[in-house]
Amino acid sequence: MKVLITGASSGIGRDLARAFAKRGYNLVLIARNYERLNNIKSELEKLVNVEIELIDVSSTENCIKIYKKYPDIDILVNNAGFGDCGYFDKTDLEKEINMIDTNIKAYHILMKLYLENMIKKDSGKILNVASIAGFMPGPLMATYYATKSYIVRLSEAVREELEKEKSNVKISILCPGPVATNFNKTANVKFKIREANSQQTAEYTVNKLLKGKFYIVPGIDIKFAKLGAKIVPSNIIAKINYKVQKRKIY
Repeated sequence: MKVLITGASSGIGRDLARAFAKRGYNLVLIARNYERLNNIKSELEKLVNVEIELIDVSSTENCIKIYKKYPDIDILVNNAGFGDCGYFDKTDLEKEINMIDTNIKAYHILMKLYLENMIKKDSGKILNVASIAGFMPGPLMATYYATKSYIVRLSEAVREELEKEKSNVKISILCPGPVATNFNKTANVKFKIREANSQQTAEYTVNKLLKGKFYIVPGIDIKFAKLGAKIVPSNIIAKINYKVQKRKIY
């Protein structure tokens, strides 16, 4: 069994690789940082076969290259992504376009290509790393929240299609709250609330994924946040999130 993970050199991606390796899954690890990729390969190749690929998934051509080079994958983990914080009219457009390419386009392309293969085999799993942010508006992190909403809605729709076709292919979405990773530095934020442990989040995620759970929401507080996003009007959620986001900005 082989797992392909994007954004695998640090944070949740790296710890998901560790969790899968412990369970005997061979790995294809994708990221842009060779040193970190090589470090995780050296750590895990004592347990399983590990292949690494230094490539930027924000490029359409690169996503297609990944699929063509590694077509036979049992579990796809779309994890690469980043955020940014600030007023929408003041944040950097180039960074936001790259965020959309990474957080949406790469997920969409890889999910579509691998799903076609999995449907033909009638087996396989796809894990899309979303966020609790995908269920609500996020003033001061507008683009990031919107990208995660796209992943949530796309995954929900495709899950229904698969169920109607009685397919054995399963999709899951990971929807964590703040996790202690490099995300904060890239997004220019500092969370004022408790951050989840990345390793524990990864272990929880893999256990739920292998059991076929669709919504994977680590932590009771984040489960309540997801419930709140369903029952509280979105304009009220936006006001709450504005105050929360305002406290994050460096």
